[in-house]
This record gives sequence, structure tokens and C-alpha cells, in this order.
Amino acid sequence: MVPKQTAAGHAHTEFNPDAPPRLPRNDRPLLMGLWHRSSTAAYLAVLIGVAGHASTEFVAVLSEVAGPELSVWRFLLGGLGLVLLCLVFPASRDLIAPFRTHGPQLVGLALFGVTLGFLLYHRALDFATVPQVATMVVTIPVGVGLANQWLNREPFSAAKRISALGAMTGVALLITDGYLARLTGGPENLIGIVMVLGCTVVIAAYTVMIRPLIGTYGVLRITAITMFLGALGLWGVVGVIWSLWVNPLTLFARPPQQWAALLTIALWNTTITQFLWLGGLAAVPDITRGSYLFFLKPVIATGLAFFFLDQPVTLWQIMAIAVICTALLTERFAGGAMRSPVP
Repeated sequence: MVPKQTAAGHAHTEFNPDAPPRLPRNDRPLLMGLWHRSSTAAYLAVLIGVAGHASTEFVAVLSEVAGPELSVWRFLLGGLGLVLLCLVFPASRDLIAPFRTHGPQLVGLALFGVTLGFLLYHRALDFATVPQVATMVVTIPVGVGLANQWLNREPFSAAKRISALGAMTGVALLITDGYLARLTGGPENLIGIVMVLGCTVVIAAYTVMIRPLIGTYGVLRITAITMFLGALGLWGVVGVIWSLWVNPLTLFARPPQQWAALLTIALWNTTITQFLWLGGLAAVPDITRGSYLFFLKPVIATGLAFFFLDQPVTLWQIMAIAVICTALLTERFAGGAMRSPVP
């Protein structure tokens, strides 16, 4: 819509078909409006999303479902939860509007970021060790920084590179408990490492590419659409490759502990977590810095294991946590100092 001056001196609005769609002021729920007004709220949303990712493995144990089948359950139910959440807010109920302007892009992002990303993740576990996969996955923030530099021409500063290297070192120490030899392996591990590297690249690129669409239509609708479409793609791929055709209608035929755990993974670890993670990253002033909070995922997981599973924390783990936190603080203050003008 373009303002145009009339002969009487009054302004009226002329329709411009090439202009991007604008959301009405009430199109976003209160939470989404809050994190766009406050960077602190946006970073807090990202941190809560990281905590949701970190607790996934604990709930997964109770479900007694693993591998690709667990991913299908998680994203089918979690994507459906996001769709239902859209229907709760009147302004987010129109799930067709984004397809009118960005249909092919939405389908491509869903199949690329969700279907392909998590397919590579689970296939990597068939070849590489769990510490190798876990360490590589936590490098996603580095991928976000590089993708943001490549796609949006935003700088990936020296402070961010140095802090990422320090945080990755700490993550490796934390996951392997000091035995870095666990990260090495024979030639058979190389395939898995390449796959998980591809997973991190795909998810990092998806996180950056989805940001403009979130700015246009809001995080809730775009996350719901891409997650649910990606889940359908994952359901089909897993069914064809592993002959595992998940039937959501059989959920409550499982023992109560299993279906309760699957619902928790879907609603908390997927619906709410993805909503906060992607929405927070779309709202933070610096998406690379926001994504660096993902380095805290193994730190939060270690804390959960200590408080809820009574697992002891070793000296190596304490040192690793100190390295990760120091690296993140270094980027926060060193990065700010490097951007400050010299008096």
C-alpha cells in the first residue's frame, strides 16, 4: 500500500501488488510482540528453547522409542501441536495466506530443514559414535554465523570465531568427559561424521533462511507450517527406507508411560521449544550471538543429570563448563568492545 496525495491535499492509500504483505498490529500474540520489543526477552526465549532441546534425551528414555521412529513421532505430534496452537490465536489461524505468496519456498524449507536435516542426523548415528555426533551437532551456531554471513552479508567477527572455537573445545571435553580419544575413530566413522556435518549445515541454513518469512507472517505460523510439512516428509522417508510406518492413531494404545513421554516430547520438546528457539532467533538483534546459546545445551543436560538423575559431575565436566561459559562471555564483551568506537 502506497500513500498518495490527492488534489484536495488529503492522503489516501493506493494498492501496490508488488509490495510485501504487512501484518495487522494484532496479528502476533503478546509473547511474540514482547520479544520483538525487548532483546532480553528474545535471548531468554532462545535460552528456554535450548533447555527444551537439552531435556529431550531424558524424556526419550521413558518413551522406549528410539532412532528414526522417535523423530517421526516427535515431529508429527509436535507439528500438529504447532498447528493447533495457531488455531488458538485468531490472527494466526489463516495458514493458507503464506502459501499464496511463498508456497514453493515454504515446502522447500520444510523438506530441506526438517526432513533432510533430521534424516541425516539419525543416519549419522548408524556410522559414528554418540560423542562424535553430539559434538558435531553443537557446532550449529558456527554454521548459523557462516550462513548468515553468506546469505545476508552480515560479518562473522574474529571475536565470534575465537569464542566458537573455545566453546566447541569445552563441548568436546564435556561430552567425552576428558577422553578426547572418543572423538577419533576408524574409516567407518567418516561416513557418519560427514552426515552429521551435513545435518549441521542444513539446520543452520534453515534457521537463517526462515527468518525473513517469520518477519512477514510471524513465528507461529511459519514454524507450524514448516515443522508439519517436514514431519510428513520424514514420515514418508522413514517408512520407505526403514519400513517403519508410524500410525499416530495408535498413540494411546501404548502403555501410559510411553504415550505420556511421547506427548511430552511432542508438546514441550518440539512445539514449545521450536516456537521459542526459532522465534527468539528471529527477534534477537544478532542471530549469530543468539545461536551461540546452543553451546549451553550439554551444560544444561549435565545439570539436569546431576539434579534429577543423581549423576556425579566430574572435574573434567566442571572444567569444560567453565571453558564454555568463558568463551561465551568473551564473545559478549570482546565483541562489544571491538564494535565500540575508539575515543
